[in-house]
Amino acid sequence: MLIVKELESGYGPMQVLWKPSLQVKEGTITALLGPNGVGKSTFLTTVFGSIQPWGGTITYRGKDVTRLPTHKKVEMGFALVPEGRHVFPNMSVHENLVMGAYVKKALAHKEESLELVYSLFPRLKERHRQLAGSLSGGEQQMLTIGRALMTKPELIMLDEPSQGLAPLIVQLVFDTIQKMRDEIGLTVLLVEENADAALNNSDYVYIMHEGVIKAEGKPEDIKGLPEIREAYLGT
Repeated sequence: MLIVKELESGYGPMQVLWKPSLQVKEGTITALLGPNGVGKSTFLTTVFGSIQPWGGTITYRGKDVTRLPTHKKVEMGFALVPEGRHVFPNMSVHENLVMGAYVKKALAHKEESLELVYSLFPRLKERHRQLAGSLSGGEQQMLTIGRALMTKPELIMLDEPSQGLAPLIVQLVFDTIQKMRDEIGLTVLLVEENADAALNNSDYVYIMHEGVIKAEGKPEDIKGLPEIREAYLGT
């Protein structure tokens, strides 16, 4: 579904990505792991179009989308859930979700998408009238993911969805990510620092360090390589 080859990008004169390549197969959860500050978030935002790539290619469903603007990628089926919990605090849960259905194709399926989000996150349905700013951290993360689902994506990219959450909530979030793949048929590209949670819930794994892909393989293979875990995941 998504093929990224030798991607280069950065901020001002500072290069962050040094030609990493990655492939995401349709209907899978692909994890991009590594410690903080190695370029994982930059990779996602460059693929999404928020940062213009300096070099390399991004191909989606056989089409070159390297220079395509973000709004065009959203129309094609991309969604990005950025790091942190970006909600509209003075709007209700329901209003936050509806804000996600701004694309023409999504607007036509707004009610259907709402039911889907509420089925994945029953807590959001219970709190649909509540102000988003009064939700717990875990509930705000659910809301951020739910709002991205309102765009009716085919590929959803999640940046540190477990950050700052209690272990029980982390498991709930990852259970939902599994459901997004198994029950909705979504393809997921997941950036995580929580190596164990990601390894236990993904189909394929890439390890990034200093803007370069250092290793890749099935989760069980990565788990079996202590030198990789120690060097690049700190475990």
